[in-house]
Amino acid sequence: MQELNEALFLLINAPASPNAVLLALAKVLADQAIWLAPLALVIGWFRGSDRTRMLMLEATTSGLAGLLINQVIGLFWQHPRPFMVGLGHTFVPHVADSSFPSDHLTLLWSIAFSFLMHQRPRFAGISLACLGLPVAWARIYLGVHFPMDMVGAALVALISAYLCFREEQWFLDTAYRWTLVTYRRLFALPIRRGWVRA
Repeated sequence: MQELNEALFLLINAPASPNAVLLALAKVLADQAIWLAPLALVIGWFRGSDRTRMLMLEATTSGLAGLLINQVIGLFWQHPRPFMVGLGHTFVPHVADSSFPSDHLTLLWSIAFSFLMHQRPRFAGISLACLGLPVAWARIYLGVHFPMDMVGAALVALISAYLCFREEQWFLDTAYRWTLVTYRRLFALPIRRGWVRA
C-alpha cells in the first residue's frame, strides 16, 4: 500500500521547476481555500434562521470532531510527510508532524458532509465538497501530503459528520442555547443597531 501511495504521490507532486502560474494557484488552494468553510458557517449564522444556525453549529461540531479524531490517530500512528523521507519536491514550509489524515481536508469535508446530511444547506455542502478535490491535489502537488492522507481525511470527515448528525439530539439544543446567549452578549451593539440578526 505504501508503494502505491508513494507512486501516486510522485505522479501528482510538482516537478523541481514547476509552472509559476500553476504553483501560485496550488499555494492559494492549499493555504487560503480552507477559509471558505468557516466563512460559510459565519454567513449562515449571521443571516440564517434558528434552524439554519443550528445546522451551522452542527457543522462546526463536525469539523472540530474530525480534527479531534485526527489528533487521536496521530498519537497512535505517526506517518511521515513526503519531505520527511526525502520524497519528491516541497514548495511550502510545513512542520514535520504526522501527515495522516490531512487536517485541512478533514475540516473542509467534515463541514461539507455535515451540510450534505440536511436538505437546506445541501448546495453549500456540494460546493465545499467539490472544493476539497483541488485542495487535496494542491497539498499533494506542493509536497506536504500523500494521496492516502486525503483518503483518510475523507473517511474521518464522513464519520464525524455522520456521528454529529446521528447524535444531534444529545447535544445540539443545549449547545445552541449556550452559543446563542454568548453570541448575543458579544454582539449586543451590532444587534441593537440592526447590523446582524439577534
